[in-house]
Amino acid sequence: MENKKEILPDLNNTINVPKEKVNEFQELGHTLIRNILSKEEISVYHDVLVDAASRYNSEKRKLEDRDTYGKAFLQIMNLWREDEAAKKFVLAKRFAKIAADLLGVKNVRLYHDQALFKEPGGGPTPWHQDQNYWPLDTTQTITMWMPLVDMPNEDMGMLTFASGSQKKGNIFDYVISDESEGAFEDYVKKNQFKLSRPTYMNAGDATFHQGYTIHNAPGNTSDKMREVMTIIYYADGTKVAKPQHEWQEADHKKWLMEKEVGTLADSELNPALL
Repeated sequence: MENKKEILPDLNNTINVPKEKVNEFQELGHTLIRNILSKEEISVYHDVLVDAASRYNSEKRKLEDRDTYGKAFLQIMNLWREDEAAKKFVLAKRFAKIAADLLGVKNVRLYHDQALFKEPGGGPTPWHQDQNYWPLDTTQTITMWMPLVDMPNEDMGMLTFASGSQKKGNIFDYVISDESEGAFEDYVKKNQFKLSRPTYMNAGDATFHQGYTIHNAPGNTSDKMREVMTIIYYADGTKVAKPQHEWQEADHKKWLMEKEVGTLADSELNPALL
């Protein structure tokens, strides 16, 4: 593994985002961009990221002993603070520039990264909005969701979006749970949002979605681990918002280092990336 770390591909060269992808993101709240990483690049980063996630995974319970949230995925956060190889991936300018272009801003800051590994037989991820967790005074937020393995069909738990739902802002103060699934399912049907998900994704492709875009994922009915790396960004210049509930209070402490409400969200955990 050390040899692989020594030859990690550089990911700081940027790529141009087609205007139609920017328009799609702004209108629908999500878009898919293919081939962000080459096969060679993703092959190397797959191994080091999976290794890091394995070393820092704290979930030891059997699948059947977990609640709905626990069955949805193994979640390992802020690998960039623990592992130099993960840091090179998470702080990559290639990803950050795509995020900035889709948001229409000059620079973005890191909120945090997450390895989201859905085990074979892992349950569905309930409907939710990411930004309900985040005490950030902006709607300029975006998540990159990149599979580290090929997803040839929807059986592994493909992310599913309610297109246009980001325009409604924060809907419910429900975090990922059975409660959020029921409430958002009714809301999505009532508002007749078009549901959209890729029919396949290759390792190194990525979807990007806005923080208020309602989304979920089915369970993993395949016999392979769905290994996905996510990175959350927000526009540089964003201020810390007053936490509205206990989950935002926890995020304020964990990801923003308890920076004072109304000040810039620019703690050492939130570097500017461009």
